[in-house]
Amino acid sequence: MEANGLGPQGFPELKNDTFLRAAWGEETDYTPVWCMRQAGRYLPEFRETRAAQDFFSTCRSPEACCELTLQPLRRFPLDAAIIFSDILVVPQALGMEVTMVPGKGPSFPEPLREEQDLERLRDPAVVASELGYVFQAITLTRQRLAGRVPLIGFAGAPWTLMTYMVEGGGSSTMAQAKRWLYQRPQASHQLLRILTDALVPYLVGQVVAGAQALQLFESHAGHLGPQLFNKFALPYIRDVAKRVKARLREAGLAPVPMIIFAKDGHFALEELSQAGYEVVGLDWTVAPKKARECVGKTVTLQGNLDPCALYASEEEIGQLVKQMLDDFGPQRYIANLGHGLYPDMDPEHVGAFVDAVHKHSRLLRQN
Repeated sequence: MEANGLGPQGFPELKNDTFLRAAWGEETDYTPVWCMRQAGRYLPEFRETRAAQDFFSTCRSPEACCELTLQPLRRFPLDAAIIFSDILVVPQALGMEVTMVPGKGPSFPEPLREEQDLERLRDPAVVASELGYVFQAITLTRQRLAGRVPLIGFAGAPWTLMTYMVEGGGSSTMAQAKRWLYQRPQASHQLLRILTDALVPYLVGQVVAGAQALQLFESHAGHLGPQLFNKFALPYIRDVAKRVKARLREAGLAPVPMIIFAKDGHFALEELSQAGYEVVGLDWTVAPKKARECVGKTVTLQGNLDPCALYASEEEIGQLVKQMLDDFGPQRYIANLGHGLYPDMDPEHVGAFVDAVHKHSRLLRQN
């Protein structure tokens, strides 16, 4: 590190690297913790900042993204920040219109319906140049974090992005997207390749901009059984990690740990642990000890408290956290929820969760 307290890229020197050490599988003095959707509507200050503009306008404002990213860190001693953005900025950059409908979620007025609709998509090579606003938000946030904790960048995995682009929004069955997999396997692979080709430079660009770790969200893994997952999701998940790492090496950039979170993908844990990611995220439906048996000792696990456990009393949250930490063990582990925080959760209870992880993990190491 340079004498002026600036790191190699001119960013402030990192003071708390516990999250990164755990991600790389190094020993830590306590268990690091962050929460998916920690910058979210459960915070009154988030609702206040967001009230002024529509969702994707917020995503396009580096200043707003930075402020939203930093809000939870002012309240809680979290061990990582995750940039405020959305996985659907990638389909947008490919030329698809996406709007966020209050109370309903994302909506694509013109989803992909026919194979020839793929011709409407922009060249994936231009996607990163369309997403400069995300890179600016990361650089600004990294400066303003002043080295407090590492900053995580993220993206949606190809299959999950495909589901939105074909369904035109959320879906309880993903029947339209799965119809593509069965009826149009070639076109499906073509779309998944386009998405992969867009994601690689996007994720590399996030690291260049200052992201110190990357998480890939395969939020809709659970709609695929093992066969479809191994055919249409896993190869692209692997490809993203392999190509991002190769690009970083070629650019002479230090590697960053990568996290794969495949929600409801319990049937693929073993494969995911060998997909080229340092960390495998778990949802709350997976028993920690079983997961550890499944993935072995070579990866770090992240998760997996049921977010709804935060509706319990603070005392019970403490007990649930203690049990979770006992089950995961002290090393190669990052505490998190098994899904994002919900808008009606009490910030005090989020604080109780974070504090309980720090307290119990220190006690666990003493004994």
